[in-house]
Amino acid sequence: MSTDQGLLLALLIVPAIGALFAAGMPARLDRAAKIGGTAFAAATFGIVFAFLPGGPPPSSTSEFPTFRAIKANPIAPWAEIDLPWAPDLSLRFHLGIDGVSYPLVALTAGLTMLCCAYCLWRVPDPGRGRLLVALLLVLEVGIIGVFLALDLVLFFVFFELVLLPMYAVIAVWGGPDRRRAARKFVLYTLFGSVLLLVGVFTVVSAAGTGDLVALSDPQSSTPMRGGVQLLAFVLFAAAFAVKSPLWPLHTWLPAAHTEAPTVGSVVLAGVLLKMGTYGLIRVAVGVAPEAAARSAPVLGILATAAIIVGGLVCLAQTELKRLIAYSSVGHMGFVLLGVATLTATGFQAALIGNIAHGIVTGLLFFVAGGIKDRAHTGDLAQLGGLRETAPALSGILAFAAIASLGLPGLAGFWGEAFAVVAAFERGGPLWTTLGVLAAVGAALAAAYFLRLLRRVTHGAASPPVAVLGATAGRLRPGELVAWSPLIALTLAVGVAPVGVLAFSRAAAEALAGVVSP
Repeated sequence: MSTDQGLLLALLIVPAIGALFAAGMPARLDRAAKIGGTAFAAATFGIVFAFLPGGPPPSSTSEFPTFRAIKANPIAPWAEIDLPWAPDLSLRFHLGIDGVSYPLVALTAGLTMLCCAYCLWRVPDPGRGRLLVALLLVLEVGIIGVFLALDLVLFFVFFELVLLPMYAVIAVWGGPDRRRAARKFVLYTLFGSVLLLVGVFTVVSAAGTGDLVALSDPQSSTPMRGGVQLLAFVLFAAAFAVKSPLWPLHTWLPAAHTEAPTVGSVVLAGVLLKMGTYGLIRVAVGVAPEAAARSAPVLGILATAAIIVGGLVCLAQTELKRLIAYSSVGHMGFVLLGVATLTATGFQAALIGNIAHGIVTGLLFFVAGGIKDRAHTGDLAQLGGLRETAPALSGILAFAAIASLGLPGLAGFWGEAFAVVAAFERGGPLWTTLGVLAAVGAALAAAYFLRLLRRVTHGAASPPVAVLGATAGRLRPGELVAWSPLIALTLAVGVAPVGVLAFSRAAAEALAGVVSP
């Protein structure tokens, strides 16, 4: 086994060992278990950087001299491992990492490490922080596995691995209505899982393989044509729409976010939702490009509806975490719009939009959790005047909000801007109209986030905020540790988006070449 193959396995094995370590420690050593679990999460994050010396693959189609004549495979792993898994069933343990998956793997490892570190200082009732850290590490295994899997059946296995741990995080450490929210999360996710499983069986039975590299290769001869490919695409798209979530299959999201503990909301918004949008690009479009081209107008309309509906609903929200949760519906709408254009610019918009949303919304949920921990309420009407007693907390909330609304120079700008540009690049009355409506949706985001800041940070301090005092208003060590990297990344991605885009440019151009006629 080569070094690269060993590192790929280590991305899954190290957090799995960390989860066993943390869960296996006795209750009296709870803090030691949390420290150990955080160390394993940090080791996993360190492994991610081991893939950087190889650098991103070719950054433009000029590196593919025959690109126009012979379309390139959009999956070109930098490193992969392909071993027999169940030979009698033609199943293989096929993992790989490339320019599309690498930024998402890094985001997952980084956010998990920050969440585990946050648990060293803050664990909600009923305590048992070692078990919460263990579940976060199990979630990391499942999410990273989804981004690495290059076999459809293996992809499905990792896709399902996150279900029970996230249910437990919400149901055990969540808010007063946590059990109902957890059940709703499970029921919706199981519905999407059934659709995904049927789609996997449809593809494997029709093509005779579940290997994503082979299925995405435009030069391979696959029997999937016409109705079968369209059926597979519809099943995949619906399954991933539930997980993303995309309008109108999003109704589990606000309850889950509102009731989940802070670290649960950060993982849920930051990386778990990305499993759906990543699957849409890698599996749905990659495996069924002809059906994707036929369905693109429908996807574009649904994406734009999500942007507008998400913005209007946010304007009516009165609870802090619910507002941030509904804002994710609009942001994921921009990601879907980018995918729906089926252009290289659109795919790039979707990929950087995923990363930016994970960073910025993760920071927003961290800050929202800090506010609720202090004021014991998320009601916007009771959080007025926060800057009077907690200016640092208020300032970070304002920074995260303006980053999320898409201010140029911060991370949230690029995904939304590129998605609108991609719609205009696609051209025609439909896509031009969708681009204009999406731009209106971006203006709605500015409206509801400015409304949020006016209600929470300005004016006289409300009673729950006034009683905080100078000491409670200060940032805590755990908050400084967990939030500072996200603030820095929000600035870095906003100022230098090429740091993310360079990895995925070649894959995006190749995928656009495969989908285009």
